Amino acid sequence: MERVSGLLSWTLSRVLWLSGFSEQGAAWQPRIMEEKALEVYDLIRTIRDPEKPNTLEELEVVTESCVEVQEISEDDYLVIIKFTPTVPHCSLATLIGKGVCVHLEIYISEGTHSTEEDINKQINDKERVAAAMENPNLREIVEQCVLEPD
Repeated sequence: MERVSGLLSWTLSRVLWLSGFSEQGAAWQPRIMEEKALEVYDLIRTIRDPEKPNTLEELEVVTESCVEVQEISEDDYLVIIKFTPTVPHCSLATLIGKGVCVHLEIYISEGTHSTEEDINKQINDKERVAAAMENPNLREIVEQCVLEPD
């Protein structure tokens, strides 16, 4: 119900702004982007860590502030997620990124991993993601990470 209310509110404000009835259209933009970022965060926060029984939210790998939404055009948005691995030498950082990566650009927070540049390149390379998902063992681990808790 909250999501429907938010969508109705966003639609109404957009219509008012486009029709010229609202002088505050531009002022509402940051709030709308924050709401969209929270929606994305709600989708990724329950992803499970591949090595631990915890969610990425519980381990603070992802937080509300790690999600940014930018409007590219009226119907297109850029969603940027910068996650923080649990340790700087995390061997499964790429796998965590692949678990989160669904048509998103994902980056490790700057300075939080020893091979940050390589991992950022790997998790944003769609061909590498597709190849990794062909590996049954990796696919199973990723699927376990994104299962909703009972």
